[in-house]
Amino acid sequence: MLDNRQPLTEKTLRRAAWAGLQDSMPRAALLSIHARLARTEPTTLDDPSLVQVWGPRYSVYVIARTDLAAFTLGRLPEHGAGRRRALEVAAALRDHLGESTMRYDDVGQALGVNPNRLRYAAPTGTVLLRWEGARRPTIRVVPPPEVDPTEARLELARRYLHVFGPATSGSFADWAGVTQQSASARFDALSEELIEVRTPIGDASILATDEQVIRTDPPATTSARLLPSGDTYFLLQGDPRELLVPDASRRDLLWTPRVWPGAVLHHGEIVGVWRRSHEKVTVHVWERLDNRARKAIELEAASLPLPNLEGEIVVEWGD
Repeated sequence: MLDNRQPLTEKTLRRAAWAGLQDSMPRAALLSIHARLARTEPTTLDDPSLVQVWGPRYSVYVIARTDLAAFTLGRLPEHGAGRRRALEVAAALRDHLGESTMRYDDVGQALGVNPNRLRYAAPTGTVLLRWEGARRPTIRVVPPPEVDPTEARLELARRYLHVFGPATSGSFADWAGVTQQSASARFDALSEELIEVRTPIGDASILATDEQVIRTDPPATTSARLLPSGDTYFLLQGDPRELLVPDASRRDLLWTPRVWPGAVLHHGEIVGVWRRSHEKVTVHVWERLDNRARKAIELEAASLPLPNLEGEIVVEWGD
């Protein structure tokens, strides 16, 4: 999808969000969709096929409504204190909210708890939220997904392997925010669906159904994309970052200790970083780009479907 934008449909929206779309930075999920699908509008996140949840590691995620179980029940502990806490907080929310929608800080105050504690109910699949960045999120309670939790746990692992593979149970545990024991159990349960492979950073696994795609050289592309902070393409931890950005000094510019910048993608490679302040997009590239490449990046910036802009987007080159 990053090579060639697909038409925007319910099906392609779901594929774009196959491993969820981080939305912890305002409008990040919208820009991730725009990078993959044509005719993305400022209101695309209002599509009824999409919902917002506290997803992996309790970050804000946009997912397909039909995939709610994988991203919620798929993270619910099978037993122990974490499970009890999730169920207790979910029950308190259900009793307080009923069918109403409230700001999460108001709910926290009413329940006498830090509102961030409400995130612990997310793995029950009963809490949806709405957050646009400028204000605090609102939350509402919905019935739990009617899906076998065991299948939800396995499906979340499949999603991770399909998008981030080759991968290990350890990297899955880090991404999903589950224990290593739980992650290993899922990989073991999926063993007949997996193929062991060797990578420059060690042994890992892929889905057998993905083998042909992985063995096929990616198509040549001249497209330019501005991927937002936390985009799935570079949402990596530890050693896998070396495969995407071999130069350690450049990795430090992309995966910063605080809020990550966006990534500038050109010819299928990350060639720099970008940040936005209102209508100004500042681009820092790591290599010399010709005028044609710079023009492509400027056109991509101008196409960002951001709401409430007071003027046209202007690119400032920081190199």
